Order: sequence, then C-alpha cells, then structure tokens
Amino acid sequence: MSLFDVIPYMPHVQAFLNAVAATLLFAGYRYIKSSNREAHKKCMVSALIVSTIFLASYLTYHEAVGYQPFEGQGWIRPIYFTLLFSHIILSGVAVPMIVVTVFYAAKGNFTKHPRVARWTLPVWLYISISGVIVYLLAFHVYPPEVFVWETLSSS
Repeated sequence: MSLFDVIPYMPHVQAFLNAVAATLLFAGYRYIKSSNREAHKKCMVSALIVSTIFLASYLTYHEAVGYQPFEGQGWIRPIYFTLLFSHIILSGVAVPMIVVTVFYAAKGNFTKHPRVARWTLPVWLYISISGVIVYLLAFHVYPPEVFVWETLSSS
C-alpha cells in the first residue's frame, strides 16, 4: 500500500478527526465546569492527540495533493472562502495558543492555565468545527469533478 492508495480517504478521516476533537473539547469544557478535573484532563489530552494526528494527516495530504479547487459557484464562493480563510488563519494562531495552554496545565499553573484556556478553547473549537464544514462543502455539497489525486496517480 502506497501513499497514493490512502490519499483519497484522507479528507474523510481528517473531517472525522476534527469532529472527534470538537466533541472532546466540548466534553472537556463541560467536565471542568462541573469540577471534574480528571475527566477534563483526559478529554483535553485526547483532543490534543487527535488534533496532532489530524495536523500530520493534513500536512501529508497537502504535500502530496497540493490544492484541490473548490467547485461551488455563485453566492457560496464568498461564504466558503471567508470560512476557509478564517479557518486557516485561526489554525495558525491556535497552535501556539494550544502549546501555551498545555504548558501551563502541565506545569500545574492553574492561575495562568484558565486565563489562557479561556481564549484557546473557542479558537480551537472554531477551527475543529469549521474544518468539518469546509470538508462538507468541498467534498459533499460541491464535490470536485476530478479529484487532484486521480491526476497524480495516473502520471
């Protein structure tokens, strides 16, 4: 099995990973609000692992495929690209925020951790949820006529 055998499935797996991350983040938030620190920690560590797997998969996919044009036309294009742009920008912002938030938690600094997490959580949730929406729009609502990986594997 080669990378080209796996590439067609990667966007679907990535959307699943984003959905799982969002679910874990939301559950982790609910647990900390109910003072269940242990369950909160398990959810947040799991969300970090799932998001890291997503990021590795995403970078591998785009290294192999490059850009897959969006097929939607008309009124959906500005909506899609605004969503995609905000998703990409906030993803870049989220990585250092997540690192700092995890650092404070790992060091047991529960004065600074919640102050940073208060900003990190909504950004992380937004990129996880918007990633699923981008996927649905780009691969299901407006699927590509020709997938880029089909042209790559035939070369």
